[in-house]
Amino acid sequence: MNSAQPKRSSVSQSRWRDQLRSAYTDPATLLQTLGIAVDDSQILKPAPFPMRVPQALAMRMRPGDINDPILQQVLPINAETMPQPGYLNDPVGDQASRQSRGLLHKYFGRALLITTGACAVHCRYCFRQHFPYAQEHMGGSFSHEAIDYIANTPTINEVILSGGDPLMLSTKRLAELTDRLEKAKHIQRLRIHTRLPIVLPDRITDELTSWLANLPWPVVMVIHANHAQEFDHEVDTALAKLKLAGVCLLNQAVLLKGINDETKVLANLMERGFAAGVLPYYLHRLDKVTGAGHFEVTDEAMAKIMHELRARLSGYLVPKLVAEIAGQPYKVPLL
Repeated sequence: MNSAQPKRSSVSQSRWRDQLRSAYTDPATLLQTLGIAVDDSQILKPAPFPMRVPQALAMRMRPGDINDPILQQVLPINAETMPQPGYLNDPVGDQASRQSRGLLHKYFGRALLITTGACAVHCRYCFRQHFPYAQEHMGGSFSHEAIDYIANTPTINEVILSGGDPLMLSTKRLAELTDRLEKAKHIQRLRIHTRLPIVLPDRITDELTSWLANLPWPVVMVIHANHAQEFDHEVDTALAKLKLAGVCLLNQAVLLKGINDETKVLANLMERGFAAGVLPYYLHRLDKVTGAGHFEVTDEAMAKIMHELRARLSGYLVPKLVAEIAGQPYKVPLL
């Protein structure tokens, strides 16, 4: 990369919130840093869903390559504005499952808390990019109604912290939330869905892992990586710290055209994740959210990829190909 490329040492030594403040928010600046010249007319400006990319993630992008698989996940382009029949602002029926501010109860036994609307990275295929976070996350004092709903619904045995990204909250705030959840004696597990161990590994601090290790429930953390290139030494170190804290690590990915819609690419992702201590979980069919149609992979291509993955990988490395369909009581297996 050119001289504008941030030094890894300066990034790794800074506090994670400082890294958030220095994230790339201007496509032209990111492309210039990567040494990529692009016709300005191809870039979506202004993007209704603004770009955000931490430097720690940008450093894993290949300089000079507009087709880099990480860059393609985060770069706003004009294809997002093309007409996309069948694509919706709420493709998975979140609003229909709302029980209170900050609480979605879609599936039996599990309740999901929208802890925050903030994310460290804005993925262009995000199914919640149109979600009304200002009105629907748990709020600064956390929604008493949401906590009470969980406490008064004994069939809920697993609470999912989601968002946005729950690890965007301070560890102190997360501890305040889990302290309040302890009133629901029927909770058996805590699940955390987060992209931060991948995109901002410095977030995995000793304070965070101490909180995780001392929770009264087993903790499952579902990270989100779509390509083996998203892993590096810093990510490996962060994941190792989580495992030492007793966290069960799973990975979910989204099947994305031009990024990971090849058998070899997905096989490498599953192998690389396992080497870092993460088991494959779900491979999601693209949620048909407005603006993401250019990432769609055909049903025929999906079937071919899954057949080849099963022939290539050990069974425990093959993710479940699923779709989240509004109104269904579970993620729907596709093949």
